[in-house]
Amino acid sequence: MASSSSLQFLLFLSLLSLTSSSFSQNPILPKAAILPLKKDPTTLQYIATVFMGGTLAAVELVVDINGGFVWVDCESNPTLRSHEPIKSCSLKCSMAKNPVNGCRRAAVQHTSRNCLLHPENTVSRMSVSGDLNEDRVAMEFWERNIGSRSLAKIENFLFSCAPNLLMKGLASGAKGMLGLGNSRISFPSQFSTEFGFFRRKFSLRLSSSKGSIFFGGSPYDESSMVYTPLTFLKNGFFLQDGYYIDVGSIKVSGKKLSLQRKGLPFKTKLSTLVPYTTMQSGVYRAFVEAYLDAASAMNMTRVSSVAPFEVCFGSKGVGNPDVPIVDLVLQSEMVKWRVHGRNSMVDVGDGVFCLGFLDGGLSPRDAIVLGGYQMEDYLLEFNLANSMLGFSSVLSLSDFEALSGEFV
Repeated sequence: MASSSSLQFLLFLSLLSLTSSSFSQNPILPKAAILPLKKDPTTLQYIATVFMGGTLAAVELVVDINGGFVWVDCESNPTLRSHEPIKSCSLKCSMAKNPVNGCRRAAVQHTSRNCLLHPENTVSRMSVSGDLNEDRVAMEFWERNIGSRSLAKIENFLFSCAPNLLMKGLASGAKGMLGLGNSRISFPSQFSTEFGFFRRKFSLRLSSSKGSIFFGGSPYDESSMVYTPLTFLKNGFFLQDGYYIDVGSIKVSGKKLSLQRKGLPFKTKLSTLVPYTTMQSGVYRAFVEAYLDAASAMNMTRVSSVAPFEVCFGSKGVGNPDVPIVDLVLQSEMVKWRVHGRNSMVDVGDGVFCLGFLDGGLSPRDAIVLGGYQMEDYLLEFNLANSMLGFSSVLSLSDFEALSGEFV
C-alpha cells in the first residue's frame, strides 16, 4: 500500500497541472490558501504539511504560532538541496528579524558571508545558528465557490536551515517548525507579500483530528466572531515574540475570582506548543478553589489525581454542559472567551476526567499561557494588519466536517 506521503505527493502533482489554467479560465480570485493540520498523539503537537524544495516534496513541520520564521532540517531533506543561502548585508537579510551577522557595521567583508539567524526549538528551548536560505514553497488555494483547485506557490521563500540535533522533542516525522509569528519573514507575512490580493492575516482551526490554517481569508462568517486586541510585550527596545491578549478577570460559573491585580490585566500568551493552559501558582490556586466549589455544587465527585493533572472527577455527572463554565473576561464584561466542558475537561480513561489547566509555577515568564487544548474547535483569526484576534464560539462537529471535506 502506498504511504500517505506518496499519496499526498501524487495529489500535489495533479494540482500542479491546474496552477496555470485555473486563473486564466476563472477570473474569481481565491479567498485563501490552506495548510492541513493533524495532531500528534504522543507529543500533542500540531503538524502542518508544506511542499518545499525543487521537487515540492511534502515536509511536516510543527506549528508554532509565535515563531518568527520557518526553520527546517536541510541536512536530512534531499528535496531542499536546491536552496540558496542569502548573503549578509543583502536586502533579504535585512528583512530577517535580528540577523546574527547582519549589517551592524558597514564592513566590506560582511557581504561575502551568509546571513545567519538563530532558529530555536521552542519545545526543547535549544537554539543554534543557521543560514537564511530561499527555495520553493507551495500550498493549496482555497475558495468555496471555485470548482477547480490550484496552488499558491512562492519561488523565493525565506527560511532557515538547522542541524538535525535541533529536532529533539519534536513529533516523529517532523523536520522543523512553521513560524506564524508577527515578523517580516514569518509564513503568513511572506505569503501576504507574495500574493498582494490577500490580507495579512491567518485563521487557525485546531482539532484533535483534522485541522487547518487558512491564510489571507476566513472560511467562517466573520460577522459572528468576537474580537479583542492582540498585544505585544517589549523586551527592552525590542518586541518580544508572541501573541498576547489581555484577560481582565476570570470567572467560574459566573463568579469572579478574587485576585489582587489592582485593575491590571493578565498578559495571556496563546501557544500551540503548550498542550494545556498554565497559570501562575497564585492564580491557579484561586482558580482551582473556585472550580472545586462550583463542581461540588453540581454534585461532581472528585477522584485521585492523574498526572500531569491535579483536579480529576469520576465520569458520573461529567459532560458538556454539565461542568462549570470558565470565562476569560477580556476588554469588557461583554467580551469573553468561554471555555465549555469540551475544552476544560480531559478524558484520561477508566471513567476519569481531569481539569485541563496546570500550575505554571511561582514565577513563570507569562502569568497565563492559553494552551492548544483550550483552543481546539474554535476558529481563531489572527489579523496582523490591525493587531486583532477574532474568535468564534465552539464550532459543531458538522461544521468542522463540512470545512474539512472541502480540501481533504
